[in-house]
Amino acid sequence: MSVSAGTDAILDRLLALHPKRIDLVLDRIQRLLAWLGHPEDKLPPVIHVAGTNGKGSVCAFARAILEAQGLRIHVYTSPHLVRFHERIRLAGSLISEEELSDVLEECDIANAGAPITFFEITTAAALLAFSRHPADALILEVGLGGRLDATNVIRRPAVSVITPVGLDHQEFLGVELTGIAAEKAGIIKPGVPVVVGPQEDQARDVIERTADSLSAPVAFSGQDFFAYAERGRMVYQDENGLLDLPLPRLRGPHQIENAGTAIAALRYARRNWARENGIEHGLRRVEWPARLQRLTRGPLVALAPEGAEVWLDGGHNPHAAHAIAQALADFEERSEKPLYLICGMLKTKDAEGFFAPFRGLARHVTTITITIPGEAASRGGGELYDAARKTGLEASPADDLEDAMMQVSGWARGRPGEGPPRILICGSLYLAGAVLAENS
Repeated sequence: MSVSAGTDAILDRLLALHPKRIDLVLDRIQRLLAWLGHPEDKLPPVIHVAGTNGKGSVCAFARAILEAQGLRIHVYTSPHLVRFHERIRLAGSLISEEELSDVLEECDIANAGAPITFFEITTAAALLAFSRHPADALILEVGLGGRLDATNVIRRPAVSVITPVGLDHQEFLGVELTGIAAEKAGIIKPGVPVVVGPQEDQARDVIERTADSLSAPVAFSGQDFFAYAERGRMVYQDENGLLDLPLPRLRGPHQIENAGTAIAALRYARRNWARENGIEHGLRRVEWPARLQRLTRGPLVALAPEGAEVWLDGGHNPHAAHAIAQALADFEERSEKPLYLICGMLKTKDAEGFFAPFRGLARHVTTITITIPGEAASRGGGELYDAARKTGLEASPADDLEDAMMQVSGWARGRPGEGPPRILICGSLYLAGAVLAENS
């Protein structure tokens, strides 16, 4: 058996240790970490990032900026797109097959068959790996919520970050924005600086009250720091001055906000992590797959109409859809094209809320709905078609990604005067992962 096959077998075994994929408590991972000798207390300074949308992009910006300054950075993110190894980056490199297998086995043996969720035991494995490699910082992304998330075992991070809070994962976090914000604010620690991205008033009030109760210094986007585009550049400003910067490599106005939040986090951490040349180089070099990622080659792109733009984004809730739609509106302003959405979504997501921002975005907006390949929790293409039609979008179900792209070509041939289309594959990180696996 290959090392890769061995790792897959271990991951499959760990999935069976708890009847639920998600069960938000901290006692199980705290117990396991104690058995492992508390690796969570042997880490480099931690940047802890929670939020509903943008937290992965903020992590990517922070990593790019820090690495551009020559620093060694650990990163923990989830979910992965193609391979589990993407979740754990050790001092700049993805964890090796051998080391991943070793730390997973070690955690499995220490756990001794006790009930524990997959995310909890794999987070413990990541912390164990991080504790064994020197680095200058660890960027730690919350998996779900914050207060009871498995990453919230860090006693005193260097800085806490809360990106925009919206309605998502209501089955675990509640249906009210204030309650969800309270869960996210659960990562705030006494006296530790908190950097807060753009928020609705209700969420902001909850975060501010939590920070005040813990005497945690707080910096809010739009009040204590600002990031915006001006004359083809990005401007960042806070109490320490103004930076004239290149536009970030990641596309869309929301990525300027995410970049600003990352810069603020590095500046407010007070650790000399935000040298201006590092910020400039980091913004130019940052990479984060499936966030308005332009696909230029591969079998799916080959099926697209000649001259078509093919984009991929894993956003999956109404707040993310608004951000994506705003970015596409900017594209449309510069170059008008008919828009085709190829969309797959999980059953737990608000499909009508996701589709609504795309209505009227271009001269023609057509949605082709699919079932996410290999994902049991996916909505069916027909069910998603009904949701798209309810929001007023022209729609058609497809059998799979290839059929969807062939349908786009058929629609485009029927509208020859409109020119090559703009195609967005969207609705789920699981779909994005399937696309990247198929189209690499």
